[in-house]
Amino acid sequence: MEKNTLEKGYFGEFGGSFVPPDLKDVLDILDENFEKYKNDPEFVKEFHYYMKEYIGRENPLTYAENLTKQVGGAKIYLKREDLNHTGAHKINNAIGQILLAKRMGATRIIAETGAGQHGVATATACAIVGGMDCTVYMGKLDTERQALNVFRMELLGAKVVPVEKGQGRLKDAVDEALNDLVENYENTFYLLGSAVGPHPFPTMVKHFQSIISEESKKQILEKEGKLPKAVVACAGGGSNAIGAFAHYLDEKDVRLVGVEPAEAPSISEGTPAVIHGFKCLTLLDENGDPKPTYSIAAGLDYPGIGPEHSFLKTSNRAEYVTITGQEALEAFQVLSKVEGIIPALESAHAVAHAMKLAKELDQDDSLIVNLSGRGDKDVEQVYKMLKA
Repeated sequence: MEKNTLEKGYFGEFGGSFVPPDLKDVLDILDENFEKYKNDPEFVKEFHYYMKEYIGRENPLTYAENLTKQVGGAKIYLKREDLNHTGAHKINNAIGQILLAKRMGATRIIAETGAGQHGVATATACAIVGGMDCTVYMGKLDTERQALNVFRMELLGAKVVPVEKGQGRLKDAVDEALNDLVENYENTFYLLGSAVGPHPFPTMVKHFQSIISEESKKQILEKEGKLPKAVVACAGGGSNAIGAFAHYLDEKDVRLVGVEPAEAPSISEGTPAVIHGFKCLTLLDENGDPKPTYSIAAGLDYPGIGPEHSFLKTSNRAEYVTITGQEALEAFQVLSKVEGIIPALESAHAVAHAMKLAKELDQDDSLIVNLSGRGDKDVEQVYKMLKA
């Protein structure tokens, strides 16, 4: 029988928890604690304290006037997650989960990271809470192209473990983190960074990242007096996108657009399959295994996608498009030169599509691009690509 959205942990047929019994017990305890604390007044108060006083929220919804004029069409607004402490949306979820881990009595935190931003956010969260041992798994290839973020994590007190298995990328880092959790679940909390994995991770990550759309919805109504025609966000595992979409899901006149790399089109070309303990749209090879992927943006280099995104795609509530690495590279440069904002390569994919979409909309309309992170981490990589 097909799973429905009313069954806990499922979004349509997607989601679930396909893990060994011991790990299932651990995840059930995690789910119980998440449900217990997520609306607890003291927990909410502490979470919002860190959002405001430590991360710097609420961050601006910036009208990209110069970009809008250059492109023509609808007004382009940028939700400035790049201005958060640590430089990306990842810190929202890291703070939420670390506060939960503290209440659960965990003494050791593990995480996976692709572009390094979640690793940095996790190490930062461990530092601010104090007394937490922090280990971050990162694909060996990603440690090389994001060497600056590796140093940042180590500077913040984390141990970074390069993963050489497989392709040495994000998928392989997730594999190792899950293996670690199975072996050390008694004292270890897995602070998963994207809206993927077995239940309750996708639901938890969405909950903490939904602050993005909670703010942007209020801000756009203050600025424009009406909702945007579209919300655009890059999609790798899908955490920034689901956070950017969350408070618009019931606004049927608002288009929700996820942008993935043409080189790793998990939603556009994926088929339903189980990966990392949950069911989602996944790129598979001829043997039915997750297909090797590559993107110039390490944070988008994943063969699957969050289960709720899979459901939003198949139910036609959201649309998903692809942008090539070259298009993202061009958008990276355009936003830098025109607005003085250097975006992360992940975010540049969303900017590239927003520039196309704005031309299709009326000048009286607006669209919001979730600028999920800043490009400091990518500048050296882009420099090498442009000089090659």
